[in-house]
Amino acid sequence: MNVHATTHDELHAEIADKFDTDAMAQESTLLNPRFYTTDFDELDRIDVTPVREEWDKLIGQMKADPNKGHFKKTEAWDKVDWDAMEPGLKRELIDFLVSSCTAEFSGCVLYKEMKRRGKNPDICELFNYMARDEARHAGFINDALREAGVAVNLGFLTKAKKYTYFRPKFIYYATYLSEKIGYARYITIYRHLEANPDKRFHPIFKWFKEWCNDEFSHGEAFALLMRTDPKLTESFVNKLWIRFFLTAVYSTMYVRDHARPAFHEALGVDIDWYDQEVFRKTSTIARQVFPVEVDIDHPRWMPNLKRMERAFRKMEAAEKATGLSKTMGKLTAGAQAAFAFASLYLIPVKKTTPPESVRLEPAF
Repeated sequence: MNVHATTHDELHAEIADKFDTDAMAQESTLLNPRFYTTDFDELDRIDVTPVREEWDKLIGQMKADPNKGHFKKTEAWDKVDWDAMEPGLKRELIDFLVSSCTAEFSGCVLYKEMKRRGKNPDICELFNYMARDEARHAGFINDALREAGVAVNLGFLTKAKKYTYFRPKFIYYATYLSEKIGYARYITIYRHLEANPDKRFHPIFKWFKEWCNDEFSHGEAFALLMRTDPKLTESFVNKLWIRFFLTAVYSTMYVRDHARPAFHEALGVDIDWYDQEVFRKTSTIARQVFPVEVDIDHPRWMPNLKRMERAFRKMEAAEKATGLSKTMGKLTAGAQAAFAFASLYLIPVKKTTPPESVRLEPAF
């Protein structure tokens, strides 16, 4: 009898019993990645003529597919000792991987649907390349989960996950920020672990450098899409929407990261420092297309992020209560979160002037 194999299988079964990753991926809350649908006919009518020169360069880079062979396990993939991992870190690492896999797969589903429904050759080609990249990302993360015996059933997730409808311009704002903040998160972790390799508790972090360049180029695509119609970033109402999405994406990241204290402690990073560093990088990058910038150094910024984080913790606690305590607890916590968000949203923004040429290259 192969004792090692038996122990390995038993470990997988034990982890699978504790972590229902399919259920985790299906959850639809304010903090969990969502699946989106949109007006695909409106997307199909986009005319990229105003940004044709920069568009063709970006499409050429995507077509060349520089990361074609990157998302494969090599000898650099160290064995993960799930059995010896501290239980809190194990739980938060699996949560991080499931959340990341769901977010990547969400992009793949949206982009693939646009490719399937569209007739506009420029838009279809773009979404085809982005769907390809996101499928690789999701598959690679799922392989990491599969090692622990808790891979997400992505095929089932496509049918079981609830879809949220967003107008195309909201898709632009949200996805642009998601891709750029993804770049900022991955490169910040990668650079930190480059300087502190003893803190690299999982091999997937070694793949972050090239990976984040995919995120960056996807963000570039949405920056160009927004440049095809000046109203998307220049009208008064849309500036308010941009401000909303900046505040929502940043505050959601803050709350979500503070739910993983063991994960960040194992990385050796202070969560407040890390989030502010990611916000700073993202804000610098977003000047390429957004005319407003959140003031993350304002005196009201950090205190209200902390208030929002506390409100969400109270909301989680209220979910475990019953009857009137549950109802009142959720209402009170929800009101506190809404007040904190409003305080963040009303912080005066910094006005910026996007450059004439929208394209950027990764520089961090």
